[in-house]
Amino acid sequence: MFLLLIGIVGLAMKYLEIAPVAAWSWWVVLAPFGLAVVWWWWADKSGYTEKRAMEKMEKRKQARIDKQRDAMGMLKRRK
Repeated sequence: MFLLLIGIVGLAMKYLEIAPVAAWSWWVVLAPFGLAVVWWWWADKSGYTEKRAMEKMEKRKQARIDKQRDAMGMLKRRK
């Protein structure tokens, strides 16, 4: 996401001819978009995306369990 933000800002600055980006080559301005594509490809191939999704789901599950235990008046599980 960070690379896309950099790419959009760079693209806007190049289009509006704001210095120093106006003097840069288009390859330099568009490079963050290519890097973002490479990042997404790597994240999907390496399992990084799936791992993050599983961690998020596990945190939500534990939060539900803790909320239910608190509602029943039980002590929270020691971590």
